[in-house]
Amino acid sequence: MHSETATRPPARSPIPVKIVVAGGFGVGKTTFVGAISDIAPLTTEAAMTTAGDGIDNRSQVGTKTTTTVAMDFGRVAVDQSIVLYIFGTPGQDRFGFMWNDLVQGAIGAVVLVDSRRIEDSFPALDYFEHRNLPFIVAVNRFDGAVMHSAEDVRNALSIAPNVPVVATDARHREAVKETVLSLLQVALEQARVRTRA
Repeated sequence: MHSETATRPPARSPIPVKIVVAGGFGVGKTTFVGAISDIAPLTTEAAMTTAGDGIDNRSQVGTKTTTTVAMDFGRVAVDQSIVLYIFGTPGQDRFGFMWNDLVQGAIGAVVLVDSRRIEDSFPALDYFEHRNLPFIVAVNRFDGAVMHSAEDVRNALSIAPNVPVVATDARHREAVKETVLSLLQVALEQARVRTRA
């Protein structure tokens, strides 16, 4: 007589899904990853030094004392079948060489924007547009408010109409979750379009 467990099919390992969170210096990427991660996030924060003087725009983030030098990493179990791995990129140009490795295998990216320093978003937008990687633009709430409307941000950054622009708050899990779901919908839709083609 066989036990019930002997006839049950073996449990499948969850499918890993990778996304990237990118954006300029001090835009909230480390906070974003930490807000949604089920585990204590891995960060590579280092103390700010004079090496960034004259390079990093600290005008709106004067209290920032650390910076990501390699990546941030978090993990979210969506359900028993899918595990989401979230990689945050470094925001400073001098650590940009890490990006190619971090985006390898990713299904999409969230470009986090600080609307007080909109020009800091251009490098990340250019990067993902040239790689045909699905992405969304998420305007982070600083001081609890978004300074400009989604449409104003879209126009200022010349974002294509098919790229969603959403408001988020990198400090709050629910807001980050909604942002990640928006990205997953875009990635899924683009995958369907490629399959039909």
